[in-house]
Amino acid sequence: MKKNLLAVTAPLALAALSLGLTAHAAPRITAQSIIVNPVATNLAVKVWTDKSVNSAQVPNYVPGERIRLYAQVNRDAYVYLFNVDPNGQVDLILPNRYAGGANFVKANTVKAFPSSGDQFTFDIAAPYGLNKVLALASVTPLNLDQIASFKNGQDRFATVNVQGQQQLAQALSIVVNPVAQPIPQDSWISAVAFYNVVQGYVNSRPAPVSTTVYSAPSYDNTTPAWLTQNNWKYQLVAPQQTASQVYIQYVSELQRNGYHLVNRYDNGKRLGARFVNSRNENAELVIHAGNGVFSIHIKRH
Repeated sequence: MKKNLLAVTAPLALAALSLGLTAHAAPRITAQSIIVNPVATNLAVKVWTDKSVNSAQVPNYVPGERIRLYAQVNRDAYVYLFNVDPNGQVDLILPNRYAGGANFVKANTVKAFPSSGDQFTFDIAAPYGLNKVLALASVTPLNLDQIASFKNGQDRFATVNVQGQQQLAQALSIVVNPVAQPIPQDSWISAVAFYNVVQGYVNSRPAPVSTTVYSAPSYDNTTPAWLTQNNWKYQLVAPQQTASQVYIQYVSELQRNGYHLVNRYDNGKRLGARFVNSRNENAELVIHAGNGVFSIHIKRH
């Protein structure tokens, strides 16, 4: 893992012919696939994580840990947040269809993701490596239809149609400078933040955000509360995780507290396992997965 932020090196100009744009108006893409506005603008945007201390260090997170992102603009603007993981998986995390998912941000105010009223968490998961959060701010709303879309009325997060930071940067360069309906070139700006996903273990977790389906107890500093109750239910909203990743997090915690795996089953959307400890106490873990929402049920007897 790199300990310093990636340096922004000399930009690579996009081919004007491929974009149908004049050279002087084309947004630039750096060698690190960061989209840059070549036109001076008085709009500014900042993006950072809840572990950001200074611009010289990239914060580290481990799987199972929760992260919160922040963005701020100096003018009223629409803010779009993308996360690009080490494998090039792109997720549009703002706007979304949760209560705090609107992306219009007032000048000199801080937008948190998730915000305090949101009924979901943004949980860290593998792959390990450097993640990039791209914040794109515009004084006018942007049309992202060619990049991301909500497939149906039940989706809370949009499905992104591009993969890899280079493709994302190229697609966004067209969005902010469309041929058919040009927008003022000084009306948008971008910023990036980085964080590492590293191997490790979270000894204690913050209390889960309450949901409309289940209520989750708080955790203490040693043993999770779900290991002290006989019938524990919780709904986790984590669009970047798979059922297997969620399963591993809970299995690791069960094993750390003396439980041994007896058997495991997986029928697609239902993943589960049975465990026993040295006192002959049994535990069953059941995870139902669907569209980035995981219903977790742990029974002990």
